[in-house]
Amino acid sequence: MKSHLQKRFGSIAVEKGYITTEQLVDALQTQARENVENGRHRLIGQILLEKSYLTEAELDDILETMSNSLLYTLGMGR
Repeated sequence: MKSHLQKRFGSIAVEKGYITTEQLVDALQTQARENVENGRHRLIGQILLEKSYLTEAELDDILETMSNSLLYTLGMGR
């Protein structure tokens, strides 16, 4: 099984039960469309938050999970 470090934000959000796969796909489609149409790349977390698929607390929890995994992988974890 992959560590959280190797997983993307959206995968962790689905795994934690914060969003559905369909919501992730919708957000990824929005991200891709904006990339093409506007030439700008927004983070998937921003899009999920804007669409009210995620709360700020859930977003923070996912980022903390990713950060803790990185620290653990780098040998800085407890």
